[in-house]
Amino acid sequence: MIWNKLRIIFKDSDLRKKILFVVFILVLFRVGSNIPIPGIDQSRLASFLSGNQFFGLLNIFSGGGLSNLSIVMLGVAPYITGTIIMQLLTMIFPKLKEMYHEEGEAGKQKFNQYSRMLTIPLAFLQGFGLLALLGREGIIVNLGLFDKLVNIIIVITGSVILMWLGELISEKGVGNGVSLLIFAGIVASLPGTIQQIAFTFDYSQIPLYLGFVIASVFVVAGVIIITEAERPIPVSYAKQVRGMKMYGGVSTHLPLRVNQAGVIPIIFAISILLFPQMIANVLAGFGGGTMKMIANFLAAFMNNLWLYGISYFILVFAFTYFYTAVTFDPEAISTNLQKSGAFVPGIRPGRPTAEYIGKVLNRITLVGAIFLGLIAVLPIGMKALTGMQALAMGGTALLIVVSVVLETIKQVESQVVMREYE
Repeated sequence: MIWNKLRIIFKDSDLRKKILFVVFILVLFRVGSNIPIPGIDQSRLASFLSGNQFFGLLNIFSGGGLSNLSIVMLGVAPYITGTIIMQLLTMIFPKLKEMYHEEGEAGKQKFNQYSRMLTIPLAFLQGFGLLALLGREGIIVNLGLFDKLVNIIIVITGSVILMWLGELISEKGVGNGVSLLIFAGIVASLPGTIQQIAFTFDYSQIPLYLGFVIASVFVVAGVIIITEAERPIPVSYAKQVRGMKMYGGVSTHLPLRVNQAGVIPIIFAISILLFPQMIANVLAGFGGGTMKMIANFLAAFMNNLWLYGISYFILVFAFTYFYTAVTFDPEAISTNLQKSGAFVPGIRPGRPTAEYIGKVLNRITLVGAIFLGLIAVLPIGMKALTGMQALAMGGTALLIVVSVVLETIKQVESQVVMREYE
């Protein structure tokens, strides 16, 4: 079965071109990730990044471009942030909510256009803040005002180009472009991690390594199960007589995903938790005693694994419910079912149906929220138990990798099934 699908993939010229196009774009991205901006002190950069959790997490969402301050150092983070802000604004402005949920494909395209426009000022703010911070750390040196402006323009342009490349993948290739770019950056960092483990390999720690491998297998299996898990709600269509024929009467189901929010709650939580560290880095540059005291307090909070882990788990848990409420509207689902002559057996149409769907969604979201929280704090637990940074599994990175692989496989399989049918 698998060999037959592979044969169809390589035999079909259209599908083969799509896959090769995705590979070509990812190669371009990796080339750009290795072209640094001017004025970098590489030795200081390496020592700075090795012990900085803030930049380590940002590097995940930049697709690995931040590790050497490349021209695409911001990655798709400004675009993701812009999309998140636009989705949050749907709760404040009813017209945006109507555009996203009720105007169909044209409304979503207009909504996405606003997200693209918001990417540019966000890229400027993020680029300016990061370059200013790195300049104070002595990592970017010997640059005048004009050169600094050029660097800001370079990183903004790199972020916009990555956004464009991601949309090209979604339009002309296979899979979600933005997710694949992040996936490529995470996978590209694996050889370095393996090399670090190989150089520091200790034969007395073999049981620890075996335990890590076994834990990894169970974690990946858990991610797959929760990512794919659904709670089906039965839906029936009323029978309608038109002329001499009877229509409807069929039964189907409405699938509710356990992990409805994906990795977005983790991104929200990271943004909130890493904000104190950014403030601490800024305040550390001031000479005042009060500023130093605040900076030291924030740094102590970030370095306390228990406080950091508990706060991280609570934020991920809360944001899972919050983002699910933003993106999934039981009222709209109930209205659409009623308009199409469908109903949930045993539940009255209209508001009772919306309340029932909301009740079921809240219950399964509890499982998804706990799971996301555990995945988020997984690296902290591994580091606390083993004391080895190299073995600290990035829960966020793992979730992204598994989710992207599953999504891409589904899209490729749908293309194969369509060609088999033809």
